[in-house]
Amino acid sequence: MPSGKRGRFPPGTPVLEAARQLGVYVESVCGGRATCGRCQVSVQEGNFAKHKIVSSNDHLSSIGPKEQRYASIRELPEGRRLSCSAHILGDLVIDVPQDTVINAQVVRKDSDGRVIERDAAVHMCYVEVEEPDMHKPLGDLDRLKAAIATDWKYENLEVDFHLNPRVQSVLRKGDWKVTAAIHKDEGSDRPRLVALYPGLKNEAYGIACDIGSTTIAMHLSSLLSGRTVASAGASNPQIRFGEDLMSRVSYVMMNPDGREGMTNAVREALNGLIDKVCADGGVSREDILEAVFVGNPIMHHLFLGIDPTELGGAPFALAVSGAVHLKASEIGLPMNAGTRVYVLPCIAGHVGADAAAATLSEGPHRQDEMMLLVDIGTNAEIVLGNRHRVVAASSPTGPAFEGAEISSGQRAAPGAIERVRIDPVTLEPRFRVIGIEPWSDEPGFAEAAEKVGVTGICGSGIIEVIAEMYLAGIISEDGVVDGSLAARSPRILQNGRTFSYLIQQGEPRITITQNDVRAIQLAKAALYAGVKLLMDKQGIDHVDRIGLAGAFGTFIDPKYAMVLGLIPDCPLDKVKSVGNAAGTGARMALLNRGYRREIEETVRKIEKIETALEAKFQEHFVYAMALPNKVDAFPELAKVVTLPERKMSAEGSGDEGTGRRRRRNRE
Repeated sequence: MPSGKRGRFPPGTPVLEAARQLGVYVESVCGGRATCGRCQVSVQEGNFAKHKIVSSNDHLSSIGPKEQRYASIRELPEGRRLSCSAHILGDLVIDVPQDTVINAQVVRKDSDGRVIERDAAVHMCYVEVEEPDMHKPLGDLDRLKAAIATDWKYENLEVDFHLNPRVQSVLRKGDWKVTAAIHKDEGSDRPRLVALYPGLKNEAYGIACDIGSTTIAMHLSSLLSGRTVASAGASNPQIRFGEDLMSRVSYVMMNPDGREGMTNAVREALNGLIDKVCADGGVSREDILEAVFVGNPIMHHLFLGIDPTELGGAPFALAVSGAVHLKASEIGLPMNAGTRVYVLPCIAGHVGADAAAATLSEGPHRQDEMMLLVDIGTNAEIVLGNRHRVVAASSPTGPAFEGAEISSGQRAAPGAIERVRIDPVTLEPRFRVIGIEPWSDEPGFAEAAEKVGVTGICGSGIIEVIAEMYLAGIISEDGVVDGSLAARSPRILQNGRTFSYLIQQGEPRITITQNDVRAIQLAKAALYAGVKLLMDKQGIDHVDRIGLAGAFGTFIDPKYAMVLGLIPDCPLDKVKSVGNAAGTGARMALLNRGYRREIEETVRKIEKIETALEAKFQEHFVYAMALPNKVDAFPELAKVVTLPERKMSAEGSGDEGTGRRRRRNRE
């Protein structure tokens, strides 16, 4: 338990060996010598009618000298046994506990509670090596390989060359007792000795990293326990070369050393983050033996030192689309000399390894329900499917959702407005600012605002304010600010031939202009049109579940995203933020090599849709410019939000809007 695996074994079989034969992962570094304490188990006692057995501690061998020795050095919790030393004598129900004696979490759970089972590519193997003998001229390294083959069954072991000069000194320092780090990823790969430590080495670490175009997120995890030791994030320094992806590609095209400059910049940032997570976790860089990276195709290429120019135009050819295996030292990330790097595969020219990692994390390919997974950024990546079929595309939303191209827009930082509500009667706004706890109409806000400042509006605030403007009747379904309301509220300001909405008077003055509304309409229409194309390919008119991924998806309110028409209609309780799903997928690939094979196979099956080549994209785009949409009904949204009656605008026909409203009501 808790896996529920069962089997029959001869009396005298060690519990650890039984677990291995059943495919149940029980950690053991010392190879059954009862020195590491990783393989603890406990017995469930009683009559188990379901299994037709009676389980008892008496059905295990008594505590022997090895366990007694271990218990004298480190406390063995009551009821626990070391599975390498406890032998089966009768019927048993065995628990694999969710912790170890060093209080390390045995499994890592992501946001939706799924367990990440550990089957890391790095295996720590403790061995005792025969000392040299004049009558046996076998070299120290060969005797080490023989010991590993005998104790751990790793035959035909390859050895990293950097270890050759160190083997003799490590063996003697450890008094011929050493811990070997064996790396084996793909089934066809030969196992490889990548690190060697004197004595018992009871821990090894890995990093999982999502390289975003705006931010980089890194997690340091124990490869043995699965626990996340430390996490850190930083802005991607490539921003100085260009805000969005295409501007960075343009920079490479126009500057001979542009690719090298951006590659060096991101690697320097990664080295800084590695230092930070190591310092926070009290870990040496030398103890990091594995690293997994994900990113969109352009970040992927620049990180690996590949020119992304071909991704700047049709047919958007990737230099490499499959998974990448290499040594960390080859890409300027010094850790242990044997540290291996795994980069997840890319799905298509603008649907990258980050989308693959998010797919791995959320698993639309494992579900019966039709799931839409959206990572909203300067280039939205969209995956739609279930266990029968998965399709994917990208959509050029631009940087509007991140605050760029918006008159008062800014990135999410202290001082940015992140939540907005508008009174539909008075048209007065109330808002919440990052770094300030009270809302703008609550006591204490003014004092806090003097310290923090109110400096602009970030992406989630932009979504909410435009949706609220629509719900309050300030803008029409076509996105036109109603200038006639200027007589009713001083918040409606005239700007030449158009009007804007005043959120805050002061310095800076924060308004939403007609151009701001248009920028959001264009961005959301591009995203929605991409989603509709995928729905067309699947032959469906609704989705069962929606996951909003990425930093932006974490803070966006699903209700307002739907009012805006950013995502299709869906029961709101089925629309969830899935956080940094790409980072979670990277951790899954770090901790379990089985997930690497799963996503590699899944990516090969995903159908890639190129929106630029689809004739219906433009039609979907035009309809999606309306709020929430010109032709698509939103019955689930209408259950929780009263959508305004369509009003005549300078750009739309009143008859058309009224006619559509009547048709919806009949439905």
